[in-house]
Amino acid sequence: MSRSLPSLNALLAFEAAARLGSVSRAAVELHVTHGAVSRHIRALEEDLHTSLFQRQGRGLVLTPAGQRLRDTSTAAFAQLRDTCDELRVTTAHAPFVLGCPVSLLARWMIPRLERLMDELPDLDLHLRPQETSFDETLGGLDAAIMAGEPPWPAGWQVTPLASERIGPVASPSFAKAHRFARNRPQAVQEQMLLHTQSRPEAWDHWAQSVGLPAGQLTLGQGYPHLYHMIEAAVAGRGLAIAPAQLVAGDLASGRLVAPWGFHEVRAQWVLVTSARVSDARVAPLAEWLKAAFAEQGN
Repeated sequence: MSRSLPSLNALLAFEAAARLGSVSRAAVELHVTHGAVSRHIRALEEDLHTSLFQRQGRGLVLTPAGQRLRDTSTAAFAQLRDTCDELRVTTAHAPFVLGCPVSLLARWMIPRLERLMDELPDLDLHLRPQETSFDETLGGLDAAIMAGEPPWPAGWQVTPLASERIGPVASPSFAKAHRFARNRPQAVQEQMLLHTQSRPEAWDHWAQSVGLPAGQLTLGQGYPHLYHMIEAAVAGRGLAIAPAQLVAGDLASGRLVAPWGFHEVRAQWVLVTSARVSDARVAPLAEWLKAAFAEQGN
């Protein structure tokens, strides 16, 4: 059986007091109270069954055991601090590999990439397209951006970015021919609906959001990626279902219309990282992505 170490907080308090020669100065350095440092030192002495300090007048003097622990702990903490500083420098200059579904990469990330690089100049971002779903290990990635819903894998740290809002889209000519502007959403029940093979349930989720019975829509041509399906809709091949964020440009340019708008569903856009790894570059990237999604009203 391995021997357990004393409390890390107790060792930190002792090391600071021993190095600085004062409980008060140790409290200032550690941003805690004088009493907290004293309690940690007493707990450490009880754990080790030995005295570490002796009072001499108004000051404290280390016992031989205290001198030995001071030398060892000071060297150990100094080595830990140096190693952590080196890792921070290494991480700060290493490429940040972001996994991204192919459709999101093509239709959302790449058009914003130049702006992202201008606003986060210290982030050496490398985008990696993902053809399939992300595995729990996020192998080879520092983070991934995706749309999904709980439960999430236990090994992920998940940062919500925006709610997913989806809706039917079609070319203006297709929408006009089928008089979508005059019809209620029930009109989709008369269509062979374009869909993606990766998320065939998207139509049912939308139907539920507008009060239509799920499972009664007819799926037509399926496409491997969302951007293939959207291009098919642009070409007038039928009615597609798409996230608002990924077709905003097509709507603005008039290549597509959304006859019944977009509705929020259970899924969210999220940024995921490994729960075992802490990377200071994640927080500013997450804030940037949140702001970019919010520009489109989520």
